[in-house]
Amino acid sequence: QTGRPRTWTRNIGPVPYPRGMDMQYRRLGRSGLKVSVLSFGSWVSFGPQLAGDNARDCLAAAYDAGVNFFDNAEVYAGGRSETIMGEAIAQLGWPRHTYVVSSKFFWGIDDSVNTRNTLNRKYLLHAIEGSLKRLGLDFVDLIFCHRPDPQTPIEETVWAMHDIIASGRALYWGTSEWSADAIRTAWRVADRDHLHRPVMEQPQYNLFERSKVEVEFAPLYEEMGLGLTTWSPLASGLLSGKYLDGIPEGSRATLPGYDWLRDYLTDPEKNRRVRALKTVADDLGVTLSQLSIAWCAANPHVSTVITGASRVEQVSENLGALDTLEKLTPDVRARIDAVFT
Repeated sequence: QTGRPRTWTRNIGPVPYPRGMDMQYRRLGRSGLKVSVLSFGSWVSFGPQLAGDNARDCLAAAYDAGVNFFDNAEVYAGGRSETIMGEAIAQLGWPRHTYVVSSKFFWGIDDSVNTRNTLNRKYLLHAIEGSLKRLGLDFVDLIFCHRPDPQTPIEETVWAMHDIIASGRALYWGTSEWSADAIRTAWRVADRDHLHRPVMEQPQYNLFERSKVEVEFAPLYEEMGLGLTTWSPLASGLLSGKYLDGIPEGSRATLPGYDWLRDYLTDPEKNRRVRALKTVADDLGVTLSQLSIAWCAANPHVSTVITGASRVEQVSENLGALDTLEKLTPDVRARIDAVFT
């Protein structure tokens, strides 16, 4: 498929990726682009937890296991995440045709009335230039409207995204955390005016957050061929089980600016369900993380599940979800549903 070697090299020598794994690739919605069913994202980790050689090693481990989609956003670490990823990719020397990179725009990183919390044309055309410079690329493959902007006419946003793609600075565009009605409106504007239509949405999707993907978006898969690049399969780490006994040092809940996560991650009822899920994982001989990620990937409407890691070992563990997919029999899925309904 990719023809890549089955090992990658860092300063401690060659490290094989987990045995038995064969990456799957799925079309991004109705487009012709294929993305790995498990992808690698930089939110939280790049900047606050990862940079330099460590970031490069995590990217290399994912890539050499068959991951071809790497998710980023302008706002992550105030732009530093894109710089870290761009520098790592340059060092690794990957051929440009072998990987897919994204960025997302809305919050902005420049202080100006027209570059914060907006999807106006001025901001979007400025934002794509900044992302390309930080990533060190001539184009990004995917761009997302990171949140909806009710103050900007949807026609203005759709035209701006179309023009970015028509200029060759991006190949496909989509949305993140939009409502089904807003996505449908944007798609119809593009269709009416013969513009590039939104191809994908990036919603949160995990065992605690299901309704948008499974209910609200249900008509859009057939209606417009919507693809999904879902995020937070571990519910910000809750489904990894690491918070069952409190908040460990060095976890994301201890990072500056992430205080809002602490109550969520230590919620007694949520952790009761995680303990029950661990029983299922133990019976299958897999980790909680692998089971939770595999559950997301088992949804046929999901094009790719974005995973994250702050260590190479976490990359390897997460990729073990590929082997877990075949263990998700109807009986196992029924056990899981019983815990989360």
